[in-house]
Order: sequence, then C-alpha cells, then structure tokens
Amino acid sequence: MTNKLAVYNGLIAPSSYVNATKEERAAVVNGCGTGGWKGALVPDSMWGLNVSGVCDIHDWMYEYGKTEEDKDFADMLFMRNLIRLINAKGGWLAWLRRYRATSYYNAVAEAGDEAFWRNKR
Repeated sequence: MTNKLAVYNGLIAPSSYVNATKEERAAVVNGCGTGGWKGALVPDSMWGLNVSGVCDIHDWMYEYGKTEEDKDFADMLFMRNLIRLINAKGGWLAWLRRYRATSYYNAVAEAGDEAFWRNKR
C-alpha cells in the first residue's frame, strides 16, 4: 500500500482514498465496526461527534494493505484521525471522546487481524 497521504475533509487519508469515486469508496467502506450485525453494535458517533469518516478511511486502508506494517500504520492513523477530529470539535466532551477513541483503537489494534487479513491469504 502506498503511504502517500493527503488531507480529506480535515482527516489524513491515503491519496488512493481521496482520489476514489464515491462508488469505489462505497464498495469498500461501511463506517465503524465490521459489516453485518456485529457492525451495528459499534456506533458511528462518540457522544454526538460523527466519526464514520475516520472509520471509512481505516476500512480503505485495511482493504488495500498488504503487510503487518500496513495494518499497524492503518491503526495508528485511525487513532491519529480520531484525536484530530476530537480536538477540532473541542468542548467539554473531548475527554470522554478521547477515552472512547482509545477503546476503538485498542479494538482494531488487538482484534482487527481477521478483518485486515480477510481475502489476502
């Protein structure tokens, strides 16, 4: 996966994501969580702050990543984008959102292997 990055809607994303059409993105991304009923359990917002764009970028990076380093980079950028979005919004809920962001990061870093390696082996 190329590590060329760009800013898209205030978030850091691979240039392949930025340059993709809406249809190309829609074929890959699904917001926060996995697809199916399990995905419905993971909210796309953190106390009123929509984070689905961050999750979509992470989905894209999982789809096109090829190595363990690509997975680690996707997870790191996921956390960075969450914090970037939370800091941009600010407010008194920021500390709760940062706490939730850490939970989301831990989930993908520790349990995201199956999603990352799906259809690659």
